[in-house]
Formats: sequence, C-alpha cells, structure tokens
Amino acid sequence: MRSDLAALSVAELSVLIASRDVSPVDVVSSALAAVQRHDEKLKAYIDVYGDDALDSAKRAESEIAAGHYRGSLHGIPMAIKDNIYIANRRTTMGSKIHANFVPSSDAGVISRLTGAGAVFLGKANMHEYALGGTTDNPHWGTCRNPWDLSKTPGGSSGGSAAAIASNMAVAALGSDTSGSIRIPAAICGVVGLKPTYGRVSRFGVFPEAWTLDHVGPITRTVRDAALVLDAISGHDPRDPGSLELPPTLTAKSLRDGCEGLVIGVEEDFYFADVDDAVAQSVWDSIDTLRHRGATVQAVSISGLGHTEFALTVIDTSETSTVHHANLRDRPEDFGDDVRLLLECGELPSAVDYLQAQQIRRQLRREVHRTFADVDVLVAPTLGSRTPAVGASTALVNGQQVNAIDSMIRLVGPASLLGLPCLSVPCGLVDGLPVGMQIIGPALGEQKVLDVGNALELTRPLGTHRPTAYLG
Repeated sequence: MRSDLAALSVAELSVLIASRDVSPVDVVSSALAAVQRHDEKLKAYIDVYGDDALDSAKRAESEIAAGHYRGSLHGIPMAIKDNIYIANRRTTMGSKIHANFVPSSDAGVISRLTGAGAVFLGKANMHEYALGGTTDNPHWGTCRNPWDLSKTPGGSSGGSAAAIASNMAVAALGSDTSGSIRIPAAICGVVGLKPTYGRVSRFGVFPEAWTLDHVGPITRTVRDAALVLDAISGHDPRDPGSLELPPTLTAKSLRDGCEGLVIGVEEDFYFADVDDAVAQSVWDSIDTLRHRGATVQAVSISGLGHTEFALTVIDTSETSTVHHANLRDRPEDFGDDVRLLLECGELPSAVDYLQAQQIRRQLRREVHRTFADVDVLVAPTLGSRTPAVGASTALVNGQQVNAIDSMIRLVGPASLLGLPCLSVPCGLVDGLPVGMQIIGPALGEQKVLDVGNALELTRPLGTHRPTAYLG
C-alpha cells in the first residue's frame, strides 16, 4: 500500500478508486495512520472512528466491486466539524456543556455525504461553540498549525483545516458564520468555500447565528471543493433558510482560465490596514489572473466600512439568544473567552439589532449594483500575519493589532451578505501561507471556483508544504 494515498486529492483518488486500482480501505488506512502519527501534536480531532471508518471503507470497496460506484466521494475519508450531527455519534460542539450529547439523526449534509459513499474518519476539533477565530479549545485541546506548531491554525473550523493540511483527511466539512471556514483555510494553506446562504442545508448543525450560518467544504484543491459542494448542496425542507434549488454541478463546468471574466478590486476597505507583505502577495496573484485572461477593474463600495458594526451586533445577539439559558444557569462551564463574548452579546438593544439589519439591507443593494459591472471581487482573506497560539494580537507592518478583529474584518462582508466566498492559497509570508478570497454574487459559486482554479493551476505555493508536524 502507498503510504501517501491520503495526500492525494479527491479528484485524483476518485479515478483510482473507480478503476479499482486503489482500494478505499488503503486510502482510509493511510489517513488513519497519519492521525495516529500526528494528531497528538496537532489536536485536529476530538473523536476518531478508527475501526468503524475501516468497516465503511470495506463496504465501499464491496459496492464498487459489485458495480455500484456512487461517484467522486465514494470511499473518500472525510473529517467532520464537531458541530455537525452524525446519528448516534457524540457531537460536542467543542464544549463542556455538550460533551456527552448524542444526536438521534444525521445532519442534512451528512445524509448527502452518506448517499455519496463518503467515509467519516471522525469529528474535527473546533473553537468552543464555533465562537472564535482560533481553535484554542480549553475542553478538548488546543489545535495547532501544521506549518508552525507555535502558530494558530485559525478557527473556528481549525481542526478541519489542520487535518487537510497534514493529510489526516482527504476532505472536510466546516461551518462559517463570521469566517470560520475561510480563516483557517487561509492560515493552513488549504481551500475553504463558504457557499451562498441557503445553498447548503444547516439542518442538524448546531446554530451560532441563524441568519449568518453556513456549511461548506475545506479541501486541498479547488476542484475538490467543487466536488464536495456538488454532493452537499440542494434544497432541504427541514432547514427554513434552504433555497429551493437543485444541487450544484460546479465540478463538471470548472474552468482553467479567466478569459472574459472581470475581477473587481475594492482598495479602500479590503487593502486598508493590511500588512504590506500580505497585500503584495495578493496583488501578485491579481496580476497572475490578469495574465490568465481576466480584466481587473477598480470598484468602490462605500458601505463596507459599516460591516463590522452590523456583523458584530447580529452575530453576538443571535448567538447569545442560542446560549441564553446556559449562560444564566451554568456560566462557569463556558471557556473564559466564549463566556465574555456571550455576555457582550446580551448588551445590544433591539434598536441596535434593527439598525444592523438596515445596514445589511443597504449594503446588499450596493454590492448587488457592483456585481452588475464585475464577476467577482478579489481581496486578502486576512489582513495580518499569522498569530501565535494563545496570542490576542497579530502583526500588521510591525504593529500589534487585535488578532480576532483583524481575522474577521475582511471576511465579514461576505458573511453578513451571505455571498459565496472562496479562500485559496496565494503565496507565503514568513514561510507561512497567505490566503486570497474570491467573493461572488449570490449563487455565483461557479465564478468564484473558476477564478480560484485558474490561480491554483499556477502553483502559488510552489513546492512548499507544511512540515512542522512531521518532526
């Protein structure tokens, strides 16, 4: 058996599995071996399913041998963020309060992945209740960055991103309310997609903020993100926010170039207070996309400066509503940072909340007008250099800034407006990955994936791969 099977992409493995040149058992065994070797350092998983994952792989092998190949995810080992329910499996939400919670039914996305033949390796570590931009978890262990163990992997889906970067899974699911897929994807040098709000079911996913929550893939390549999106998207009547649309077909239509596409660049917001080295990496990638056929156009969106207020008020208000009873009755069971956030979320008034919703409505109209002139917007995913584990600050041009504010600020608009947004690696600073985000109009997943794929094919990270976890 090749020891590096779990380092291959979904697209590569699916060809080998479908032709029976590679067994799903060997792929899953490769991923589990990596977990055994490296997860003590990385803390990417809360639960690992081990023997059950191998049993699922054996079933997949038998089905394929019998001529019942289900598609690209059949036999592919996946990590699932631990706020997504799997029936009869512990789902902790990264918390003490839900440490022994066992759901009786699958989340909508789990049902779809089961139908596609995916194999669940286990539950990925996360920031407690998804309420943070790191995965410094006081209950289940601090997740670390495979590129540098002293650095955060980002959050709140840090375990999912760290698992992909270290070959402890071939694909993963995360959730994203204020950047929780895109932040760790950028920091760990992998691909993270937040789809359009309502494109993917949230049924059976523990809520953070009802009007902001999304579920999406974290993968090694853009094509893999498209394959997972196509498997998990589609209408689910059990989710009141679910759009009445069929599953996407993005992988089949994925383009290699940018001919005919117009890329918008909004400098006043997206490149303000951004580290110069990070910004230069993104500008270099924009230039690469221009050489691959894109037209680059400057745009101005004046309302973006109000995003932070609106997103903070809506997110914290809705989150504190979810946790109100436990915050009242057992506050000591929350981690210190999460308890403080929930207490702050009880402070906004109804006036604040409704003003935030008005800002959201006005900004949605302004951004919609912008997309009449451009196909996508491109910007840095994060404005700072990667913070250390446990650090409250990060560096921007040698100055200390609030780490969480810097992480959330640039990903905020796509969160607030529910727009599809893809983070892809675009270079290295200090030997650590830099992420570029590609934002599309509502239901514009195909465009953001096309642009991301065009950049990825130029190999912006070269041959650099994370190795800190190997020592």
